[in-house]
Amino acid sequence: MEYVTCECGHLNPVGTSFCENCGKPFMQDEGLLDMKYEGSARRSKIQTKTMVDRIWIFFSSVKVGVWLIIITLLAAAIGTIFPQQMYIPPTAVPSEFYANQYGVLGKIYYALGFHNLYSSWWFMLLIASIGISLVIASLDRVIPLYKALTKQGVTRHPSFLIRQRLFNKANVSIEDIHRLRENMERRHYRIRMENRNILAEKGRFSRWGPYVNHLGIIIFLIGIMLRLVPGMYVDELLWLREGETKEIPGTNGQYYLKNESFIKEVYNNQKDDKVFQSAINRVGNDMIPKNFQTNAVLYKVKNQTVAGEQPQLEKIENYSIHVNDPLKFGDYSLYQVDYKEGEFSKMSFNIENKDTKQKWGPFEVDLANPKESYDLGNGYYAELLSYFPDFYLDEQGKPNTKTKIPNNPAFVFKMKTPETPNGEVSFVGIKQNIETDGKNLYKISFAGMKVRNATALTVRKDLTLWVDALGGLIFMIGVTQGMYWNHRRIWIQRVNDEWWFAGYTNKNWFGFKNEYKKLIEGTSIEDMNDQVWQKETKGGGQSDGAK
Repeated sequence: MEYVTCECGHLNPVGTSFCENCGKPFMQDEGLLDMKYEGSARRSKIQTKTMVDRIWIFFSSVKVGVWLIIITLLAAAIGTIFPQQMYIPPTAVPSEFYANQYGVLGKIYYALGFHNLYSSWWFMLLIASIGISLVIASLDRVIPLYKALTKQGVTRHPSFLIRQRLFNKANVSIEDIHRLRENMERRHYRIRMENRNILAEKGRFSRWGPYVNHLGIIIFLIGIMLRLVPGMYVDELLWLREGETKEIPGTNGQYYLKNESFIKEVYNNQKDDKVFQSAINRVGNDMIPKNFQTNAVLYKVKNQTVAGEQPQLEKIENYSIHVNDPLKFGDYSLYQVDYKEGEFSKMSFNIENKDTKQKWGPFEVDLANPKESYDLGNGYYAELLSYFPDFYLDEQGKPNTKTKIPNNPAFVFKMKTPETPNGEVSFVGIKQNIETDGKNLYKISFAGMKVRNATALTVRKDLTLWVDALGGLIFMIGVTQGMYWNHRRIWIQRVNDEWWFAGYTNKNWFGFKNEYKKLIEGTSIEDMNDQVWQKETKGGGQSDGAK
């Protein structure tokens, strides 16, 4: 039941519409043969019983593939309505940013994952579905097509020849046939002969063009999905304050970077080139940037460390990172992308007697690494109960912090003095000093502040680029292969003391017919009839080939 035996003796898979060897149609329908897949038996058309078959049929459908692409394109388009997370301010909390900036639509946008679209699980699922559709659709067609083309015989059944689009029969001499064969050889046709019958073929490789396209797209999609594999793709933001040393994201703790200093330079209308003079005069001094530069030191971890232990760092190099001049090492690149001037670094406070205005201190709080307690001497202590680097009141009216960056620092201190050994609690923020009951004898007063600059560097690593480039190259090869060549075949066969001529091409019939006219030059062989053109003209229409 798995094969159908033709009268020529060839075994054909069930579902084949005409014999792979001789071309005899198994269905006695009228009209031209459907040569798109050489009448081959495709799995999606003949096996429909099991769950695997249904999945295969679903993904082998061209309509399903098109709809998957449309849905993916629509999702990508929606992802451009609001900025992606990588383009919002680095210090912003995404859920709050989209809600505050875009209201209800922003909340929905964030909840559905459009803020980080290209790495969201459902977008990757769409990409994977397109890849699966391409693989199954290609296998469903290319394997039976390849088998049919490799098994095709030279001598074809008369019903196969007469049901080709180009067909003619005539009484011509054997010398004309020989001359036609010579002309075809000169035009690089591959000639096969059997019992004086001829199959002339060229350009078969063009039939694989669409499937080479599919292969290129599949490889490209694999490159996209490889970005989810740890270590293959890194795109992280690294904020470094002056004098600070941090682990470089994505390096698995192997590399560290220190920000020695950040430099910002602007054009000066007294010193710089006159080319910029009009722009400087229009905008004003200190407004047009000239240079953004991070003087950095790259370190590598010298020895493997235990968790919690400070790593021993080995200096690799000093480097000045400029815009468009990144620091490159290994597979990583560090780009200058942003900066922040005057970020709060340290704040100094005093314990002050509210009545006498006498002060004890000052004590200094490092905003990046505050201590839990501060001893001012003579029995005066300040204990840090809570620290909010970026203070705000949440929906319940409780103090909270938006980020870990000290944009709006606030503190809760417990002051202990000889007069108040049990301590008094005070909330201190910028221009804020709040007591629980307003009856404190002492308060925390502001004494000074230190600031420093910070730089933002993008850490990039992409080991998938070569995969994407390979996929793109293979795709273009497939486009060229399928666009500029076509598969042309001519059958010449002796049937009932007549010579029968039939021709087929997978596209560009106009070019094929013109080429055949050149092939029969110098012979008495007449041009083949275009049966599609004849049918349309009889019905009042005109084919593209006739035009």
